[in-house]
Amino acid sequence: MEQHTDKALVVLSGGQDSTTCLFWAIRRFGQANVSAVTFDYGQRHRIELEAASTVAKLAGVAQTVLPIDTFAAIGGNALTDASLTPQTGEAHTDALPNTFVPGRNLIFLTFAAALAYTRGIGHIVTGVAQTDYSGYPDCRENTLKALELAIRLGMDAPRLTLHAPLMYMTKAETVHLAEEVGAMAAMAWSHTCYNGAVPPCGECDSCRLRARGFAEAGVADPLIERTARS
Repeated sequence: MEQHTDKALVVLSGGQDSTTCLFWAIRRFGQANVSAVTFDYGQRHRIELEAASTVAKLAGVAQTVLPIDTFAAIGGNALTDASLTPQTGEAHTDALPNTFVPGRNLIFLTFAAALAYTRGIGHIVTGVAQTDYSGYPDCRENTLKALELAIRLGMDAPRLTLHAPLMYMTKAETVHLAEEVGAMAAMAWSHTCYNGAVPPCGECDSCRLRARGFAEAGVADPLIERTARS
């Protein structure tokens, strides 16, 4: 199937980074050419599915939710296994944090590519970042480049392109990008907390990373302001 180079599919988790990327894609490709895909992978923090739905509606784009329950069946990580608690603080070993879901981004992007293929979409946008993240190997640029090649070959889609606009940005830089592309109103409804807390717990690594980014950017977090009023 022909892939249209003017259409983009955004992997939307409902978090800070994917929300920013959604509005980045709208700015680049135009609202009418952008759609979103969200994965229900058995995550404990179910609130992020609601957040993704709200963000998509605020952005005015169509959203598809795909169920993938395999990660919950595999277990072994704190995002799908209720017996584990997300780690906090600095790691003292080279081991990956227990919030790492093995293969998650590889699977997400492969399913996103399959969906894009059936709809003739030529661009896939993801919010992974190599510079300011939790050490996940599937967030690295070399992983995405290898996966892009595999997808192009495996789906006979030589023009399909994976975009990671936040790849080398710090969290502070992503906050400024969110301002630039008009994502801040939707950011108030995004969700980042690994513990699924609303207001955010402020203790998990994801909450701390987000808070540090807004603090370094000198910008108030719209989510914190919204939940403080409620």
